[in-house]
Amino acid sequence: MRVLVVQNYDNTGLGQVGAALAEAGADLDLRRPYQGDPLPQDAGEHDAMVVLGGGQNALADEEYPYFPALLELTRDFAEKDRSVLGICLGSQLLARAFGGDNHIGGATEFGWHKVSLTPAAKLDPVLAALPEQFPIFEWHDDTFALPENAVRLAGSPVAENQAFRLGRAVYGFQFHFEADTPMVRDWSTSFAATIAERHPDWNDRLDNELAGNGPEADAAGLAIARAWVATI
Repeated sequence: MRVLVVQNYDNTGLGQVGAALAEAGADLDLRRPYQGDPLPQDAGEHDAMVVLGGGQNALADEEYPYFPALLELTRDFAEKDRSVLGICLGSQLLARAFGGDNHIGGATEFGWHKVSLTPAAKLDPVLAALPEQFPIFEWHDDTFALPENAVRLAGSPVAENQAFRLGRAVYGFQFHFEADTPMVRDWSTSFAATIAERHPDWNDRLDNELAGNGPEADAAGLAIARAWVATI
């Protein structure tokens, strides 16, 4: 199992998705195109693709000129029936790749928030075993309209489209299910200055937030990661 991993920003790793891929014995091909790594021409040498998050928006082609090529690559994976996973910015790019409209700003969520599954999620191979509602880590300002033919799988009061599927196994997740307790602690340190500008009380809240939400969110995130890996 060879999986292409597209990282779009410093310090945005695979987290629980990496744990699930390691359990499955996957061979990872990590590309950082924002640092100049070339993207593959097509999906021919990979069985699946993961597109991770980042601080930029999904329309930032001038600053990140590889975005159009990444969109084309995403469509090629889908056409070849390869599993695709987009998280946060990755989900926004996935929506864009298939004709969904990106909405920049106006949908800010940070920290653990409840997401609710749709009735369609109860029939979905990745989400069917999850509770109807669960806390999960969020960090975004933007959102998107669903592409045509997408199946809406989850939402929240702030962002109606939190998860969706296209075809058999192309999944977009606005929420950071990959971000388990260790990753959130790492982000809270690595991005401390950025967080403090907008959420100056975060360090004071973090331990209580983790205690109240971490175990349930970690369990849900790992379950999603393992179920997605099973689609490959």
